[in-house]
Amino acid sequence: MECDVAVLGGGPGGYTAAIRAGQLGARTVCIEKEPELGGTCLRIGCIPTKAWVQTAFAIKEAEHTFAKLGVQVGAPSLDFATANEWKSQVVHQMTQGVASLFKANGVEWVKGTGRFKDAHTIAVEDAEDVSFKSAIVATGSFPLWPPIDGLDSPRCVDSEALLAQTEVPKRLVILGGGIIGCEFASIFRRFGSEVTIIEMLPRLIPAEDEDASKELAKQFGKRGIDLHLEKQCTKVEESAGGLTVYFGDGETVECDLMLVAVGRGPTVENLGLEQIGVEFDKRKGVAADEHRRTTVGHIYAVGDCAGYWQLAHTAFREGEVAAENAAGHDAIVDNRAVPRPIYTDPEIAGVGLTEAEAREQYGDDVATGMFPWVANARAVMQNETVGWVKSIHETRYGELLGLVMVGPHVTDLVEAGVVAIDAEATVETVADGMAAHPTLSEAIKEAGLVALGRPIHVPIRKRAKATA
Repeated sequence: MECDVAVLGGGPGGYTAAIRAGQLGARTVCIEKEPELGGTCLRIGCIPTKAWVQTAFAIKEAEHTFAKLGVQVGAPSLDFATANEWKSQVVHQMTQGVASLFKANGVEWVKGTGRFKDAHTIAVEDAEDVSFKSAIVATGSFPLWPPIDGLDSPRCVDSEALLAQTEVPKRLVILGGGIIGCEFASIFRRFGSEVTIIEMLPRLIPAEDEDASKELAKQFGKRGIDLHLEKQCTKVEESAGGLTVYFGDGETVECDLMLVAVGRGPTVENLGLEQIGVEFDKRKGVAADEHRRTTVGHIYAVGDCAGYWQLAHTAFREGEVAAENAAGHDAIVDNRAVPRPIYTDPEIAGVGLTEAEAREQYGDDVATGMFPWVANARAVMQNETVGWVKSIHETRYGELLGLVMVGPHVTDLVEAGVVAIDAEATVETVADGMAAHPTLSEAIKEAGLVALGRPIHVPIRKRAKATA
């Protein structure tokens, strides 16, 4: 089989690349071994996880908000089987949508495991070879498992196996306080599990703004999630009807299930990349430039297998860029304004620089403004007043450097920061713009006003000089 562009992998980066290449008139083939398109994100990652997030949010509203709003429904209870059925329906709808988009854009899906045979051919198990002019590697990533005694127990699971559970564990231990671990901690606490997080670093979501990390830890503590920070898991033992997890200096915790969420590694081995001269690192992935071009000029790489960002939306953009370059156009990826959504309760979202990163780069020429949700009318109406919006800008020209938010629907609101930072907008542009009232989006404008020292809906306070 001959084509112009061959895409190895049908996840967010791969299927986007295939669709875009098809739109540009290239004869395109996508090689994917799984029975459905969509990769980890659609099938066993972001989409099913966030379907559970929605169930958890509904429970929260029924428990804490409906009565305040005058809606009487009685005490909520979780029907986990129905929640899982809903999750499966959402996944099916999204994956089938990708298959129909392939047809609409003339992309051929070759089902099977692919491996580079040479620099212009991919051999596909149980199918004919695919010969190409250009190829895009989009093989994704896999969960990492640390070398800890006892993790081979069937009660120790990764995110995929956790999503396949048919019963809510009474006691859940989560190894890892990053994004995946915190999202599942938030979900299962709302589902009724006793949740413990063990994290070797000093704070949760360590790559995020420190204020956001502190706020999440504070709110998790209020919700009864047990945090053990700066502690390492040393051993796991099967016990009567469960597990005993050893960590720190001889501490233990009992659980029924343990989620291992210590990160993901790039899927780069056994693809034949070394034979054709494509450079890669087992930990960092395939080396690719801003055009997503690898060390072999006509081969590109996108998504988790080739990037610092392990996010579906960065893979989407990288897929577009790789396809455009493979089809003879010129495009680059600009990572200046990558949104960082975290679907915990409360939600967290950031874009641009964190405050610490801004101060590291700009020194004392940095100002921030923080606006609390308790001063936002729409948040008060929704009974969602935990958290705040923080704007970060440099004071010489006023350019907006970052936006960090904790609170209601901030994973949707962060797009305003993406557009502003991409456009190199100033904090004055954000602060002086009109925000519809009453909306949650007003808080972004208000944070800018606070940063400029002229807030309207909170008192003027002399800000202490922040430290990195």
